[in-house]
Amino acid sequence: MAALVATGILSADGYVVDASGSFAWAEPDDEVHAFVNALERQVSTYLCGRRLYEVMSFWDAPPEGLSDVAAEFAAGWREADKIVVSTTLEAVDAPRTTLVRSFDPSLVTELPGVASIGGPTLAAAAFEAGVVDEVQLLAVPHLAGGGTRFFPDGFSSSLTLLDERRFTGGTVYTRYRVG
Repeated sequence: MAALVATGILSADGYVVDASGSFAWAEPDDEVHAFVNALERQVSTYLCGRRLYEVMSFWDAPPEGLSDVAAEFAAGWREADKIVVSTTLEAVDAPRTTLVRSFDPSLVTELPGVASIGGPTLAAAAFEAGVVDEVQLLAVPHLAGGGTRFFPDGFSSSLTLLDERRFTGGTVYTRYRVG
């Protein structure tokens, strides 16, 4: 059974996108991106909702001339398996990518190693099903003031701090065990 980790880059007030749908304020600098690359090396499978999959599809065939840190992330993304949960996508065309129509918590028990779940709607289903083992948060020094929250409304759980780190640009990483 995979350990399921929910990872999010979010504003200091807990939003992954602001009220206009933008997350431009969340783009990591090279220091944070290199740290994320190290975190993501452990991931064998990504579970994504439709919107996150569409955003992340950039990394399936990125343009030439990426920075070394971005190229490293792209290589790791392409090497991992992806499961896209969507009722609206007709198909996925990226290598190592499977489309499923709904999130079934038992899916997690069939995955090896470490699985990462992303996208607030899909992650909400996993939180509500009680299958998220860890949360990794990268809080950027920005107040979005509204938008889409990382955690679903009404979700409550105790968290045990496992790790933390501060970055030069003000981003703060925290890692918690859920429950």
